[in-house]
Amino acid sequence: MCAYKVIVVDDDEMAAEALAFELEKKPEFSLDGIARNARQGKKLIAAVRPDLLFLDVEMPEMTGMELLRDIRDSIIWNMKVVFYTAYDKYMIEAIRESAFDYLLKPFQPQELDQILHRFLQQMQGGQRTGLASMPSSISDTFMVYTPTNDMRVLRTSEIGFFRYSSERKLWEVILSNDPPLTLRRGMTADLIIRNLPRCVQIHQSYIINMDYLMLIKDNRCLLYPPFDRVTELLVSKKFKKELQDRFCL
Repeated sequence: MCAYKVIVVDDDEMAAEALAFELEKKPEFSLDGIARNARQGKKLIAAVRPDLLFLDVEMPEMTGMELLRDIRDSIIWNMKVVFYTAYDKYMIEAIRESAFDYLLKPFQPQELDQILHRFLQQMQGGQRTGLASMPSSISDTFMVYTPTNDMRVLRTSEIGFFRYSSERKLWEVILSNDPPLTLRRGMTADLIIRNLPRCVQIHQSYIINMDYLMLIKDNRCLLYPPFDRVTELLVSKKFKKELQDRFCL
């Protein structure tokens, strides 16, 4: 199999070389060029037609966000974009721009490895979509705020289910590797479902991630590990038919 073509667009020479050094260790990827500004980047993208683009956010003359918007209509092949920057304040805009992922400078090799592994999983799994229709990262991530206005970006794979506290009148999300996370007031079931297509409401107080659903027994949803010990997920009559019809259960 041919290596996936990669280019880096970054005016920070040291950061670009550090990334290039790690990429060149990966036989599945071919580093086909480094551009030092957005103008060079546009030419290199058109010439190489890369599978994976590492794009800096803050560059002279044109930002990475502006470059991405400028070339969006001309990208007719499949290209995943990873924003590569020292500033995590751009994370929200990166998600809105449908970036495949986000890599903070300076990075640890395992952080890059995780991104490349996820890229290979999607590409080898046949999930080839073009830049103009790249909602995969949006559906793969969910941005939430806590009651103290802290922002978290969660991956769908971390989420087991959502539970509503009638006493506190707040939703919380039950995660695979972290304690339950309480969400800011104003988060509704409709907002959760709208942003997470794989989640479905089964009860006034529960929304589950269908990727973890193992079976429904005695009107209760039983989930795959690490949520296999959860026994509270009752399916109410109001939501049962929709659940059965939508997922052919």
